Order: sequence, then C-alpha cells, then structure tokens
Amino acid sequence: MAQGSCFHVSSTIQTVVTIAGVVVGILYILSIVYVIKDARNRGTNWPVWAIISLIPLIGFIAYCVARPPLTIEDRDEQDLDVALKRRQLMQYGTCAHCGYPVENDYVLCPNCHQRLKNLCPTCHHALNPEWSICPYCTTTIHSSAPRDPQGTGAVRTRERRTSADATGQRPRVN
Repeated sequence: MAQGSCFHVSSTIQTVVTIAGVVVGILYILSIVYVIKDARNRGTNWPVWAIISLIPLIGFIAYCVARPPLTIEDRDEQDLDVALKRRQLMQYGTCAHCGYPVENDYVLCPNCHQRLKNLCPTCHHALNPEWSICPYCTTTIHSSAPRDPQGTGAVRTRERRTSADATGQRPRVN
C-alpha cells in the first residue's frame, strides 16, 4: 500500500507541474504577443522586439524597460495639444517694432506706442490695415497709402512693374 500512495503523490505532483508548465507556456506566448502589439502601437521596430521577446522573461523585461513612454496615438494627441496651444498663443502677437507682447485687438503698442491697427472713424473698432471697409458698421475706409499686412505701421508703396522689370531686364530706351 505504501507504493500505491507514493504513486498517487507523484501523479499529483506531476499534474501540478504540468498545469504550472502550461500556465508558464501560455504566459510566455502572451508576453510575446503583448510585446509585438505594444511595439507596433508605440511605433518601434516591432520585428526586432519580437525576436528579443523570444528570450524567456529577460526579453519581456528588456522591452518593458526600453519601450517608448507614449504610443503613437498619445504622441499625436500631444502634438495636437501643443499645436492648439500655439494657435491660442498666436492670437496674441508681438509688436513688430519692439517685440512687446500685444493682444489681437490692440491699436497701439503699449510699450513703444507704434501704431498696430487703424481705427474706424465711425464706430472706433480696431481694423486691420489692409481692410478697405469696416466689417462692424460698413463704413468705407479711405487711406492715403496702403499699410503693410503685418501691422507694423510701416507704409508700403506699390510700384507698377513692367514685364521687363519682372524678368530682371532693364527697360529699353528708344
């Protein structure tokens, strides 16, 4: 009877070891699948990580330590957030004359008093220099000379160019 109970204990141990081996094998395969999927999501060289993850436990640990912190989707979202914040910051600009930060509706730079925008003579709203009509009250804006579109206050003069000027040749004198 001693031999029968020994056989029963060894078969129980063998069953436990077999189940543990199957669980470890499944975890090993799942770790390889996880590394491949995660490496693809993070934009890394996934075939290399798949080969490295074939090394049991060490490959998985190496991937977890060396993987990029963000997935491609997270990086894209972060890039969009940065672009949105830049766009929000660009609503405010800087004075082209002194570099002082100015808001979008400032008419004069508070630092150097450089004229940034025109004022409508009727409703007194700030107008972009290139506008010829006030969008608030439809008053036609008469300007003696066109201003630069950056709003620096510098007056640009427009010259008529002939086709010879456009090609860089000197006009012929007859």
